Amino acid sequence: MARQLDNGEAGPPGTGGALRRGWTTGACATAATRAAYEGLLTGGFPDPVSIRLPGGARPRFPLALAECLHGEARVGIVKDAGDDPDVTHGALVLSTVRPAPHGSGLIFRAGTGVGTITRAGLPLAVGEPAINPGPRRMIEAALVEFTGKATPPDLTVTIAIPGGEALAAKTLNGRLGIVGGLSILGTTGIVIPYSCSSWIHSIHRGIDVARAAGIAHIAAATGSTSEAAVARMHDLPEIALIDMGDFAGGTLKYLRRHPIARLTLAGGFGKLAKLASGHLDLHSARSRIDIGWLADRLAEAGAPPASIAAARRVEGAAEVLAIAEEAAPRCAGRLAELIAAQAREVAMATLAGAVTVDVAVFDRAGALIGHAGP
Repeated sequence: MARQLDNGEAGPPGTGGALRRGWTTGACATAATRAAYEGLLTGGFPDPVSIRLPGGARPRFPLALAECLHGEARVGIVKDAGDDPDVTHGALVLSTVRPAPHGSGLIFRAGTGVGTITRAGLPLAVGEPAINPGPRRMIEAALVEFTGKATPPDLTVTIAIPGGEALAAKTLNGRLGIVGGLSILGTTGIVIPYSCSSWIHSIHRGIDVARAAGIAHIAAATGSTSEAAVARMHDLPEIALIDMGDFAGGTLKYLRRHPIARLTLAGGFGKLAKLASGHLDLHSARSRIDIGWLADRLAEAGAPPASIAAARRVEGAAEVLAIAEEAAPRCAGRLAELIAAQAREVAMATLAGAVTVDVAVFDRAGALIGHAGP
């Protein structure tokens, strides 16, 4: 576990009721590299090792492994993601350093469990190890600070995460064209619990990869059922599919800055009803559907007064849709069409005209029940 921050800011493992913050794989790789380089030079390893993060914080990391062998040094640090449900929490992040040819600077390599870039559109060239620019800058800064010189030493730095290939199967790396393992991520070095920064990062990179591949039409879906359904509906390849989840706002705002010709938003009735009512974060803990507003839409769909009154007494969007189906299948279809149309209006307003949009509403079996747009 990482210890108290030198600047007095509470860090992992914090106390009290507040959620503990954690450290990114990039911060762990930086600390491991800093300690390994000192071990390479002196034969001794700082334990704990301290690094300065881009925001100024100075966490200290205990070493889980430290060894010198045959002209190189290796250090391992166990990642503590704090209270965030991070797939890499508890993973061992290893850095092995060895001298590189004079004038080469830092050469990064992917070890076991760290992926390699195979598609254009990511912030690294095809063939590069998936050690993102932010962590690379952190590693360079840590080594420059340690040496006191203006440029980093000539080193080959190999980052590995044992078991990382299996962990990567739980991420979107494969879809992004990152094969063989995980990405080393983090711009600040700090994991904020439940910020879901890695998911949002994957959404943005998925859009980048699609744009670089010349894809003109992408689909962003709230879940696996709607994703599979919209892929069949528009005959879209996997590279055109964005696992948006609850992050409609993060998806739409990124597309406003990095537009693509056409976007289909796909999801279930409940999630898209939230979007239709103006919510851009669709998570149940961060937004709730306005049942009164949804009952008004049911009235607009032509439901009888008794159904509208019943809808005002329930708590969830699915119950309102069920009431519409009981009133008349045509009424339920009209309600789904209204939700699709209003969700499209919200999306287009967020995109500020940058992208052509259609919205598809699917039921739990993947059948299309509402659509709006071209």
